[in-house]
Amino acid sequence: MSIQPISRRTLLRGLGAAVAVPWLDAMMPAFASPTRGTFPVRLGFIYVPNGKNMVDWTPAKDGAEFELPSILQPLSPLREDFNVLTGLTADKARANGDGGGDHARALASFLTGAQPRKTDGTDIRAGVSVDQVAASAIGDQTRLSSLEIGCEAGAMAGNCDSGYSCVYSSTMSWRSATQPLPKEVNPKLVFDRLFGGGSTAERAKTRAARQSVIDAIREDYKELNGKVGRSDQQKLDEYMTSVRDIEVRLERAVKMPEVKVPEGVERPAGIPASYEEHIKLMGDLFVLAFQTDLTRVATFVVANEGSNKPYAFVGVPEGHHDLSHHGNSAEKKAKIAKINTFHTQMLAYTLGKLKAVKEGDGTLLDHCLVAYGSGNSDGNRHNHDDLPVLLAGKGGGSVKTGRHLRFPKETPLNNLWLALLQRVGVKQATLGDSTGTLSL
Repeated sequence: MSIQPISRRTLLRGLGAAVAVPWLDAMMPAFASPTRGTFPVRLGFIYVPNGKNMVDWTPAKDGAEFELPSILQPLSPLREDFNVLTGLTADKARANGDGGGDHARALASFLTGAQPRKTDGTDIRAGVSVDQVAASAIGDQTRLSSLEIGCEAGAMAGNCDSGYSCVYSSTMSWRSATQPLPKEVNPKLVFDRLFGGGSTAERAKTRAARQSVIDAIREDYKELNGKVGRSDQQKLDEYMTSVRDIEVRLERAVKMPEVKVPEGVERPAGIPASYEEHIKLMGDLFVLAFQTDLTRVATFVVANEGSNKPYAFVGVPEGHHDLSHHGNSAEKKAKIAKINTFHTQMLAYTLGKLKAVKEGDGTLLDHCLVAYGSGNSDGNRHNHDDLPVLLAGKGGGSVKTGRHLRFPKETPLNNLWLALLQRVGVKQATLGDSTGTLSL
């Protein structure tokens, strides 16, 4: 029997409700391979702070015959599902004449490739991040254009690193050079953003209330904009851009079918007391967002750059940042290795969840590109070359995995981001300090 392809927008209708169906084989174009070019490619970015002990991270051999160093051992079951990338550099995380502040610059430049302005005031400036370039191009295909989550709250103002605003140390995603997108650290609120809280009627009431607020804001904006100077007008314009984005999302939510929470998934109660459980829960939501096709772009900051969080639960009661300045102390490096390994275990958990979701003849991980790493290399040296970067997923068959790829020294990290954009169908000639598109 010949099966006709059906639309991804197909709904199940019953009892007056419209529910989105999951990806079905019948939604694929006729004669298409179920593992390449049929399911959407999801783009994810996971950040860990303070660099790594690079001797324990970097494989000795290049190519497919490499052995996993100690820090990467938790990824052994997934060895054929990722590449380790060596030689990439975040030049704009360097001082370049701006003095101290490596941690703030490391996170602010990680996805932007732009030198953040040194200020602890309101005149912040970095660059558009790669996730938001993707979101602006493909975000209209999903309920949420992008998702920004994390496990450590951070201030959006004040001095957090040698004269740099706290926003730089805690924010990875930037909609524009002056518009950082704060991450959500409460799993309950992330769940509500994905699936909505309350009944259908309650959600409709909430949407109506939000629209009323937006209408009122628009009227106030028109009046206020004529009374302020050019600098404040720019800030108001940026604010209204965010308001319009919310309005677009509300309109999109009305047009799109209701989202059904996958069976067995419960709404989180809040932030778990255990940091490990917090990371796992956020990882689950990261996976769910991709699995339900609520978004195809997500960022996940495991901890803020320069974080001094203790890890007593793995035998390290000292602060992470303090230990990263180990001064070649064998004892301190051993403790840093425990923290680094724990972070890899959490990555293995999330990637394992992605791999457990079947899509066609492949898995959700096969249809993802998840970049994991830090804008610092060796935390003791505060260097930003030879960054610890790992790329998981096959990108719908566009990336060959199971390799250690070594690139020429000083290769811009943003060359990798251009390569990822290309694989989600976004044509971008340059981004930040890129010099070309990385060959994967």
